[in-house]
Amino acid sequence: MKHILILGFFIIAGCSDKPENNAAKLEFKKTSVNPVLSPDSSFVFYCPMKEETVNWQKADLFNPAAVIRDDKIFVLYRAEDNPAAILGGRTSRIGLAFSTDGINFTKHPEPVLYPEQDDFSIYDNPGGCEDPRVVQVNDSMYIMAYTSWDYKIARLSIAISKDLYSWEKKGPAFRAAYKGRFADHWSKSGSIITRLIGNKLVAAKIKGKYWMYWGEEFVNLAWSENLYDWYPVLDSNNELKRLISPRNGKFDSRLTECGPPAIVTSEGIVLYYNGKNSEEANADPALPRGTYSVGRVIFSNDDLEKVVSRTDSCLLKPDLPHEVTGQYKSGTVFSEGLVFFKNQWFLYYGTADSFVGLAIAPAN
Repeated sequence: MKHILILGFFIIAGCSDKPENNAAKLEFKKTSVNPVLSPDSSFVFYCPMKEETVNWQKADLFNPAAVIRDDKIFVLYRAEDNPAAILGGRTSRIGLAFSTDGINFTKHPEPVLYPEQDDFSIYDNPGGCEDPRVVQVNDSMYIMAYTSWDYKIARLSIAISKDLYSWEKKGPAFRAAYKGRFADHWSKSGSIITRLIGNKLVAAKIKGKYWMYWGEEFVNLAWSENLYDWYPVLDSNNELKRLISPRNGKFDSRLTECGPPAIVTSEGIVLYYNGKNSEEANADPALPRGTYSVGRVIFSNDDLEKVVSRTDSCLLKPDLPHEVTGQYKSGTVFSEGLVFFKNQWFLYYGTADSFVGLAIAPAN
């Protein structure tokens, strides 16, 4: 399902000698090797919930996180097991792969996060663990924000690791907030705010707290002191505050879903997000209805809720054969992983809920 490279661009004028400032001014091009990760039915795993061996990445492999460790790119991806099951009716597990060039990967043979017989199976079984975003905290800790799916409610959840291979689940991110008010609230897609330190995106403390943009239907903000208990920001009516929402006639007319971890820059906090085009009359006529594509919003460094700028049209969209259709028939370029590697920015994305794609932009 590979084809000739079709360019998707982020075109913004200007440049900077500081790569973190450059994050708002990137011109991404899809790589000629695309997809870079695909499902493989030969990978087997003994599932502790089903008590049987499963082909854990037989169906699809998509929606990747990415981090730098030991001068390699590590990608954590969502893999699904049963190709005969309907969309949303499979079990997802999170796998791990590494690469020395960002394009050719070696997969770890078993998933690193999955439903098991623990205190968290009530949240992540039978649907599984989905759509990771990962950031580094220090030299010995990583935080993953992922979706726990029980076939009823999607819950944004947190896990921690020292090596990317072994993960400790901490449970739903909002379980403790406001006396459990949002414990069973549908929540997804946590983009923790980071700073680029060296070549690594590290969770940033701002005003003594960690912060995370999150959400699918709209973008909200949450704060934490420990990176696993999170408190959503509320508006004057004591409801979740909507920082950006879908817009009629634009690429994000149905959903505005957070993408890779946000980055502090001199121009503001850069958040790449995934806009879903509506399937109704208010859709962007330039895109197929239901399509997911990538946009960008910049929030103020002084006021994390204030929008400085937001793209009116998508910056990266489905145009390769494996992007325009797949398990998700309407097509997606769904960004979740962004790393700075060898003086370039590598953006990893899911393609139609089926594969992992890659686009690269130089730092200058």
